[in-house]
Amino acid sequence: MIDLRSLIELASRHADDLDHPVAPLRIGDRIFDTDTEPVVMGVVNLSRDSTYRESVALTEASAVRRARVLVAQGAHLVDLGAESSNVTKARIDADQQARTLVPVIETLSADGIAVSIESYDAATVRAGLAAGARVVNLTGSDSDEAVFDLAAEFDATVVLCHVNGAHARDLDSIRASDMPADPFPRMLEQFERRVATARAHGVQHLTIDPGVGFSFAMDDHVLRARHQSAVLLNSFRLRRLGLPICHSVPHAFDLFEDQFRVAESFFAVLAHLGGTGVYRSHEVPQMVAVLGALARLDVLTDPTG
Repeated sequence: MIDLRSLIELASRHADDLDHPVAPLRIGDRIFDTDTEPVVMGVVNLSRDSTYRESVALTEASAVRRARVLVAQGAHLVDLGAESSNVTKARIDADQQARTLVPVIETLSADGIAVSIESYDAATVRAGLAAGARVVNLTGSDSDEAVFDLAAEFDATVVLCHVNGAHARDLDSIRASDMPADPFPRMLEQFERRVATARAHGVQHLTIDPGVGFSFAMDDHVLRARHQSAVLLNSFRLRRLGLPICHSVPHAFDLFEDQFRVAESFFAVLAHLGGTGVYRSHEVPQMVAVLGALARLDVLTDPTG
């Protein structure tokens, strides 16, 4: 249950992590203190297999148009992907992904729009960075060293995603009974090791993503949403790494059904309580409004304010 008593107990148990400072986040030429100015990453999916249909753009023109709209609605950068993370959908090879992504990235970069390329494949990442992407949303770990070298070469920021497997397409369905009661020790160990490797390869700018949007599969979708909620609220425990926290905010179709488009806003509140600084969202206007309201309502912590 999410209530004041459980939140107080969580904060007290990990008090040393709660206010741990994190580094600013660089996106292109801009620097953000994500504790005071949360960053919104809008999503454009160039794969018709992507499950969030509202984010799918089937042509170069529609992808550019959607990206421009997201920025006008308040997104700080646009995350582009050309392959669905759904393991049942078709794999898209690096050449085809590049042919789809590069023209869109080039156009948006020429517009001055910061672009993130979502991939776990080094060849796709290279094509995206060469076209002008400034951020790599790395949804895998089996190509870490090659991708880190590319990020250093192009002076790009890396979103380092926690995954249970080699990459976002390499996930087996996990029974609820197999989920660790506390996934954070394992998560911390993986992040510490990968951050050290990234630094050794010259990567200067990082943010970490606990991967609640794609890093595991679970047949029971209600239990999946419960696990995701717990991770969102506990995310501040990763602040000891000194890096801003990013979340691909869940949308939990099974809980929200025909009202699923409000789900990310609900989960954003939990992510905010958990110390998140970067929000990857398909619903940018709602996300911007919710984060803005949370910032303005900080006076509620002082009833005399």
